[in-house]
Amino acid sequence: MKLIVGLGNPESDYSRTRHNMGFNVLNLLAKEYEIDISRKKFEAEYGTGVIENNSVILVKPQTFMNSSGKSVIEFVHFYKIPLEDLIVVYDDMDIDISSVRIRKSGSPGGHNGMKSIVNILADDRFPRVRVGIGKPVYDDDLINYVIGAIPEDEIPKLEKGVKKAKDAIVEILKNGIDSAMNKFN
Repeated sequence: MKLIVGLGNPESDYSRTRHNMGFNVLNLLAKEYEIDISRKKFEAEYGTGVIENNSVILVKPQTFMNSSGKSVIEFVHFYKIPLEDLIVVYDDMDIDISSVRIRKSGSPGGHNGMKSIVNILADDRFPRVRVGIGKPVYDDDLINYVIGAIPEDEIPKLEKGVKKAKDAIVEILKNGIDSAMNKFN
């Protein structure tokens, strides 16, 4: 069983923000593979299904970004998921819009959702798919940049990155992380 976690903030207020790229990727996976992500457990919305012959749990923590780890650790423990079978997908300002980066493990960088997960799991050895959102013009505008409304002309570029991230996750499930890194990094 694979646990695929998309990071974001509760969608009713934040669905059209850069910080919800992880949720957007899961929504695309759910639509393509007909997985209903409406059940609730461990402060998350989740759904189970099959993607490319892999049983999966798609999880969208509803704890707000900075506390994502609280929900993730509950799923990891309850379903006895080895960390190599956990995939976290999230936004990254250090990557250009429309690009994705895949890593097998590593530090959380400056992303508070990833910091929460790494701190609570006490381990950073799990795969992650980062969706590029680019940087704001002014560094003092970071919060508004990630949780503010996205200009209409930027939406197609972000959607392109979301689709690439969805395809990268499918590639990981079909052919492994090394293959996905070769194709998408």
